[in-house]
Amino acid sequence: MRYAFVAEHRPLFSVRAMCRCLRIHPSGFYAWLKNPLSKRSREDCRQTELIRNAWQESGKVYGYRKLHDDLLDQGETCCPNRVARLAKLAGIKAQIGYKRRPRSCGGKPSLVVDNTLDRRFDVGTPDRVWVTDITYIKTMEGFAYLAVVIDLFSRRVIGWSMQSRQTTDVVLQALLMAVWRRKPRKKVLIHSDQGSQFTSMDWASFLKHHNLEHSMSRRGNCHDNAVAESFFNLLKRERIRRRVYKTRAEARQDVFDYIEMFYNPKRKHVRNGMLSPVEFERQQKTRTEGV
Repeated sequence: MRYAFVAEHRPLFSVRAMCRCLRIHPSGFYAWLKNPLSKRSREDCRQTELIRNAWQESGKVYGYRKLHDDLLDQGETCCPNRVARLAKLAGIKAQIGYKRRPRSCGGKPSLVVDNTLDRRFDVGTPDRVWVTDITYIKTMEGFAYLAVVIDLFSRRVIGWSMQSRQTTDVVLQALLMAVWRRKPRKKVLIHSDQGSQFTSMDWASFLKHHNLEHSMSRRGNCHDNAVAESFFNLLKRERIRRRVYKTRAEARQDVFDYIEMFYNPKRKHVRNGMLSPVEFERQQKTRTEGV
């Protein structure tokens, strides 16, 4: 900016000489000195700070669309393009994903149970369909294994468990948490892959005694359980791969913080109309009770 250049070089050169060379009027420069930022510039600075705060509260993972929605929640009036421009100028970027190796998406049907879900991931009521899966997290002590149970209605993580071994017990503990929290009154369809934890006798016995119906993906086909895979991708992209865990206990505490303090109550989902899973369920319940 020419006025800023003149102000910076006043000790070295004459103001009038610099104004003449830069083809600006000295009176305009002195007026700028009294109020260097325009009303538009001050508004940009104010909203940039709001954007930065929203970005930091998200764990520095939100992109401009979710940041724009945050500003609307605060009563601000702005368009997505403006938020994108201010975020870019401030160096604020979304946490983008990681490339994965291409692989076959075929897979043989399960010999144990049918693929009843069949990729019908849009569910209109809570506690009708749950999905579950297991992944690993690296720590300096060794691997920790995380199992989750997600309600397809709101994409809320309703049960989870972490253990040092990849046994049936880790998935049973996650499912037990889900059953205890939700207390479903009707039969629930629960979908998993063909991992050994989900084909064990203990798993089948638990489902039978808690009125749960099993559905299973085709072998080696991650798309049949895409919602659970998507959650693990978010978790690792937004939290796990940005940390180094010394112990399994430290990893467990961070997973607790992500799921219970951020993902469930705060993280916005496009599918939920930019609402978090908890808020989406609350609004849907209020709407149902009002009918």
